[in-house]
Amino acid sequence: MNRAQLGAALRALRAASGKEAKAVARSALMSPSKLSKIENAKLPPSATDVERILTAIGVSDEVKAEYAEAARASATEATAWRLLKRIGVHKGQQAAKALEAQMSVLRLFQPALVPGLLQTPEYIRAILQRHNMSEDALTRTINGRLERQAVLYDNAKSLRFIITEPVLRWRIVRPQMMAAQLDRIVSISRLSHVDIRIVPLRAQQHDIANHAFVIRDHSMVTVETVHAEVVVTDPRDVSLYIDKFEGFERAALADDEMRDLIDGIRNKFLREQETG
Repeated sequence: MNRAQLGAALRALRAASGKEAKAVARSALMSPSKLSKIENAKLPPSATDVERILTAIGVSDEVKAEYAEAARASATEATAWRLLKRIGVHKGQQAAKALEAQMSVLRLFQPALVPGLLQTPEYIRAILQRHNMSEDALTRTINGRLERQAVLYDNAKSLRFIITEPVLRWRIVRPQMMAAQLDRIVSISRLSHVDIRIVPLRAQQHDIANHAFVIRDHSMVTVETVHAEVVVTDPRDVSLYIDKFEGFERAALADDEMRDLIDGIRNKFLREQETG
């Protein structure tokens, strides 16, 4: 059941109950305007919203459980990469930039690649070339990602990154460029409002680094899978990602320990370049 179907179903249930929208909204602890937006699919309802609306309407517990689960499912939206490519990958960079302008706290976990906000131009190009874009689209997307990096210097925001150690060793570009990429991570880590941590291979782990994800404030999680970008907004699901992030945060190296680990890997890349 998508958002439109859910809204229509709630509107039909209310109409069948004979209760006016204002009365249902008041009992559901929301404004009539919010209820109208939910019923007309202009606002995605949370599972809590749905439960309150259905309680106000007076349906059975079984119906409430069914519709609350439908609301939870509709709060997860996936957009296939092939669709993003069709409309222009650079537009995805613009959308991300708009989200980052509005947020106060960003928490990003990355077990596969250097996070986009920390990437050098050479690293960005190497990553994006996998998508078989035209040179024009590639240039626009690279520029879009570089423009997004301006958020790193907004000290009104709290930016927290967790990267696993294999990311630092994964050879996306030539050794000298990898060394430059690691230098950039160290440089950004010295900003007072930026916290970068590395989960070292030597640490005993109690969780699995399944995939990358980004948490913006406490309201939205973006997950990148092989075929699509998934957006999660249900509070219960968001809390799962926050718990996972904080678990890896406790296992990760920070500050000078983190920079010492990066410097060691960087120096190996430089020695390899010299002897290559």
